Amino acid sequence: QVQLVESGGGLVLAGGSLKLSCAASGSIYSINDMGWYRQAPGKQRELVATITSGRRTNYADSVQGRFTISRDNAKKMVWLQMNSLKAEDTAVYYCNADMNAYGVGRYANYWGQGTQVTVSS
Repeated sequence: QVQLVESGGGLVLAGGSLKLSCAASGSIYSINDMGWYRQAPGKQRELVATITSGRRTNYADSVQGRFTISRDNAKKMVWLQMNSLKAEDTAVYYCNADMNAYGVGRYANYWGQGTQVTVSS
């Protein structure tokens, strides 16, 4: 079974840092784009950052310059380094990836279960 598992969330003071990790597991043939999204209480899920298999990155304006997305294709992992955290960064953060599983023959979009990030001011 193909899945994404996040880790690294927690409680941090404003101005602090956290690093989220996401590991893809299962019978995966290839992974295309990977990314992080977040959803705050009462709000829609929004894009935080994405990274292509060639490591081209894209960031939401609200996190540009503070967050850094990276990946290791061999390990099938993606990370989100979050610095200078603000109270408004509080949300559940979800890992997302387009993956081609063995025997499927096409890419499908997968989500992790989410990890809570709480920034206290």
